[in-house]
Amino acid sequence: MASTILPLELIDRCIGSRIWVVMKTEREFTGTLLGFDDFVNMVLEDVTEFETLPDGTRKKTKLRQTLLNGNNICILIPGSTGPED
Repeated sequence: MASTILPLELIDRCIGSRIWVVMKTEREFTGTLLGFDDFVNMVLEDVTEFETLPDGTRKKTKLRQTLLNGNNICILIPGSTGPED
């Protein structure tokens, strides 16, 4: 019989691991997941932000830490280093 894992359990297992977060906007983030809450607001460290500009080029910014609003998160990809992977 297959075991069931809830979405928040999967995210909880990713704490301390690299994660790729795709936002509803033209931004994507990769970093180490430090924590999250019931609304899936997330804290990442050693972050790289990728922003797709209107001309199609991609801007890359390094950040020490960031807080992402869970309401704007579209996709979470555990274990990935981002769009350049």
